Amino acid sequence: MLVKKTFKFRIFPNQKQIQLINKTIGCSRFVFNFFLGKQKQKDAYWFIVEEMKQNGQLPSNNWKGDFFNKYGAVKAVRQLKEYYPFLKEVDSISLQKSVENLADS
Repeated sequence: MLVKKTFKFRIFPNQKQIQLINKTIGCSRFVFNFFLGKQKQKDAYWFIVEEMKQNGQLPSNNWKGDFFNKYGAVKAVRQLKEYYPFLKEVDSISLQKSVENLADS
């Protein structure tokens, strides 16, 4: 018979750790929303061009909006840190994980 055990832990972070946790969560949310906005903008361009095609203003829809590229976005996080220096204060793995969560969704 297989017996499963569970353990319940509670952490008590100090003020410095609480501040770092909040920064990490905020920066991860920022990166997620940044790349989500870029993807929505690409989708909006495709719909605009498709509508122009339907109205007869364009002969064809040549806008090739590609799907979200997880690996390209992870590489772009490094460039994003140059424009937003507050992203350098947190762990890079958490930022990469937020990009992966966006790709999975």
